[in-house]
Amino acid sequence: MSKIAVALPYSALPQFERFLGQFVDSSLVQQVFIIYSGQYTDSHGKCRGVVSQTLTSGRTLNSVLSSTSSDYFLFMTGAAEIQLGQAALERLIGVMQETSAGVCYADYVEEKKGVRSEHPLIDYQFGSIRDGFDFGPMLLFSVPAVRAALKRYGPIDDVDVAGLYDLRLKVSIDHTVFHIQEFLSRKVESDLRLSGEKLFDYVDPRNRAVQGEMERIATHHLKHIDVYLPPGFKDVPKSETNFPVNISVVIPVRNRERTIAEAVQSVLGQRLEARFNVIVVDNHSTDGTTAILTGLASRHPSIIHIIPRRDDLGIGGCWNEAIFSKHCGRYAVQLDSDDLYSGHDALQRILNEFRGGDFAMVIGSYKLVDMKLEEIPPGVVDHREWTPDNGRNNALRINGLGAPRAFDTALLRQVGLPNVSYGEDYAVELRLSRDYQLGRIYEPIYLCRRWEGNTDAALSVEQANRNDRYKDKIRTIEMLARQRLNRQGVEHDTTRPSMDTQ
Repeated sequence: MSKIAVALPYSALPQFERFLGQFVDSSLVQQVFIIYSGQYTDSHGKCRGVVSQTLTSGRTLNSVLSSTSSDYFLFMTGAAEIQLGQAALERLIGVMQETSAGVCYADYVEEKKGVRSEHPLIDYQFGSIRDGFDFGPMLLFSVPAVRAALKRYGPIDDVDVAGLYDLRLKVSIDHTVFHIQEFLSRKVESDLRLSGEKLFDYVDPRNRAVQGEMERIATHHLKHIDVYLPPGFKDVPKSETNFPVNISVVIPVRNRERTIAEAVQSVLGQRLEARFNVIVVDNHSTDGTTAILTGLASRHPSIIHIIPRRDDLGIGGCWNEAIFSKHCGRYAVQLDSDDLYSGHDALQRILNEFRGGDFAMVIGSYKLVDMKLEEIPPGVVDHREWTPDNGRNNALRINGLGAPRAFDTALLRQVGLPNVSYGEDYAVELRLSRDYQLGRIYEPIYLCRRWEGNTDAALSVEQANRNDRYKDKIRTIEMLARQRLNRQGVEHDTTRPSMDTQ
């Protein structure tokens, strides 16, 4: 059977020798490259040390790949606490050969605090270009596929961290990335945080240099596959609609009796030189939310309390109810039912931004806080990686663009939101950015409260996979649309038939 070269990080933990021994003892493994930054002495004939500060640097990967004569290259994302399943290497190679894939990865079993559970992964698709895609602990490359990709698209970029990202994107252009739905390894998980605690890692300001690398790699990839959009935007069309107010704050809500009054009050407390209202779409709450909103609306005429006729609406569907209603203003501004505006001038600043540029939407910045409104890590999320020229390309790599989001209502009515409760905002952001410029406010004007009631506070693996799969699908749709435009030069039309929101 074909031979494998393995790259793995060195660990000083006592379990490392057992981890390493799985590869040293395998007749399939020809070479083991041990990547280290401190002290390491080769202890086995198959092993070769590679000095590097980071496991995934471009220089390290180029060096390893140029030194191997094996047919396959197995990259291990961790050390010491990974155990191969029965005949795992044989299975990886067998599937690779049968499918002619360029990359293979497999599900795994994870162990947290001594408890083992299955960790299924999701299939790779055209839109799976985010750098945080979860391949599990093992990633097997076909060396001929790697060499063909690097010959055609250039060597792995000289980056400190994004080398593996660059490699898999280049290989994925002309070769399949194949997911084996079998549990071929066991990993002891060291990151025991809940899903909601991991959600904002990629926007941590401490990671900004890494994000710059990732953006450069993603932009090159988009150019290779004809998805990249150069600078240049359509003018936002002038609307002839007579809107009742300048701004409508849209709040979809279901069962938020603990937070909804504070959210609405943060709107009512806005100081704005123009007329505004708040449209609360109450999605058939079963707790005290409806009664709270009824009472507030009776005292404040600017509160529009809508209970949809339909009972099959997600957050996106609730937004459609609001924006297509006769009450919706010239601009529709987002506020989640458990969040707050951070000051009395949030809406005024959004309106000023719209007036200062030709924008289809404006996106603000927010501060993460707990229920006591005390700041929690990573603090302010401002997405300063955004650039007017390349933001809409980099948006395909990341999971969101920020908050609060404010839309030109006339354009939003043309596009509409998908009737889902996750990713609905991201879908419309990508769609609008395809044609139009987006405005940004980099100072925090929004408080995003993290608490146990958040829908993403503690997701199961299955729920997290479903969310990731859907956002990858959104990217796939948008990338195919942009590719079509670039390859055919089709003059596209953002209009669509009127939606039935009854």
